[in-house]
Amino acid sequence: MSQPRVGRRAFITGAALAGAASAVEAQTPVAAAAPPPAKPAATKPGPTGYAFLKPAEAAFVEALSAHMVPADELTADGVALGVPVYIDRALAGGWGKGDRLYMQGPWPTGTPNQGYQLPLTPADLFRSGVQQANAWCRSTYGRTFDRLAADKKEAFLLALSRGQVRFAAGPPAGEVFDLIYGLVMEGLFADPLYGGNRDKAAWAMIGFPGVMANNAHNVETHSDGRRFVARPVSIADMS
Repeated sequence: MSQPRVGRRAFITGAALAGAASAVEAQTPVAAAAPPPAKPAATKPGPTGYAFLKPAEAAFVEALSAHMVPADELTADGVALGVPVYIDRALAGGWGKGDRLYMQGPWPTGTPNQGYQLPLTPADLFRSGVQQANAWCRSTYGRTFDRLAADKKEAFLLALSRGQVRFAAGPPAGEVFDLIYGLVMEGLFADPLYGGNRDKAAWAMIGFPGVMANNAHNVETHSDGRRFVARPVSIADMS
């Protein structure tokens, strides 16, 4: 993520591998793929309201989304693609509230292979993490994350990802990075039904057909590095 485009390539690689893995069991070949839909000529405006995010958190998420998913010749930026909307809905819903997490303790420090070990719901971890991230940025750079120049945003995120940031209070910085990075990735590549990946632009960018399960033949045919284009189909398209 040393440059915005590196982050984009990392997203593309991870999503392409995930799509290939999910299609291994499907065996039905399909006809030649149709060309992807044309990219919208104008960038759509960002969301006007959130169910979970407070103003300072919304500013952080929108700045994070636009920085990690910059606009280029392939797609608009992360805000226009709906990544903040996805994050807001996820944190406001049952997942964010920890409905399926064991929250009774005890809470000793776990090993890396034990997974998440904090007495915080994802929403609580996010809220505390954003507060601490902004406090660190103010202490280090004199401004909150959303008001930093691009190079300072990059420096902070790199330091956070490498374990070089220590928060004065609140949750471990590493857990915060894992959470926000995962949410941005999900918001970029999840089904548009959940608020992100607007117009299925991220799927079209990587040639992912969406919810169609018969993609194994295409994975095999285009495993030599050739670009594969498809007209993605979402859950809403099937209803």
